[in-house]
Amino acid sequence: MCFRLAAYAVCVEDGRVLLASHAPPKGEANWTLPGGRVEHAEDPFDAVLREVAEETGYEAVVERLLGVDSRVIPAAERNVPGTRDHQNVGIFYQVRIVGGHLRPEPDGDIAESVWTPLPDIRRLRRSSLVDVGLALARTRPPTGHAAPVPVGGLIQH
Repeated sequence: MCFRLAAYAVCVEDGRVLLASHAPPKGEANWTLPGGRVEHAEDPFDAVLREVAEETGYEAVVERLLGVDSRVIPAAERNVPGTRDHQNVGIFYQVRIVGGHLRPEPDGDIAESVWTPLPDIRRLRRSSLVDVGLALARTRPPTGHAAPVPVGGLIQH
């Protein structure tokens, strides 16, 4: 099994959420939250701010920790065929944009980032991370533990 520790930004303003279009070299594009892998010896708090800047061009501040999601994605359900089972541990932060200018990620997998009205989310092909992050922002569970999100249809791993 492979393992990934990642930090994700949930930025909701005026009934809209900041989403990033992940366009991998192989496979279909889908919408996700700004964020990504925590580098070796990097604090997840710092990683989420770095990822927002890299992927969107925005400068952000963390307002609060929302919670943690841990899920195992079986090899058969992964976008990359022939790989192993994968465990992703995602740390979700509520962030606020304080500067910068929206732009695509230079030389990265994020083709564009957009402010998306919350009611429009259900019609998008998206990562389960979007649903997890929005659920944590909406419910703010005292334990910080994310409930499982059903995957399928427009919701992808």
